[in-house]
Amino acid sequence: MPRVCFTFNVGVEHLDAYKEAHRNVWPEMREALSAAGWSDYSLFLRESDGLVVGYLESDDFEAAQQRMSATDVNARWQQEMSKLAGGRPDDSFVVLEEVFHL
Repeated sequence: MPRVCFTFNVGVEHLDAYKEAHRNVWPEMREALSAAGWSDYSLFLRESDGLVVGYLESDDFEAAQQRMSATDVNARWQQEMSKLAGGRPDDSFVVLEEVFHL
């Protein structure tokens, strides 16, 4: 299955709130991500500057993003996260090119 890695930033003043939100991701958000085609999804945080690195697997990432964009739960989640990231994180993903995989 194709792998996707992306980055975005969270304000360093919001790191505790960001981590707390992700310790308690809404069950309906988890279900929507899975239903949209996101699997093995992880987020990693560099606390020194708020860099978030995301990793997931999806047969078609663009289609999976579009399916998530169409859900009410994603709209509500992005509204909450935009307070911490200075805008909707899903609108600011920088997708990285995979250059090696073992």
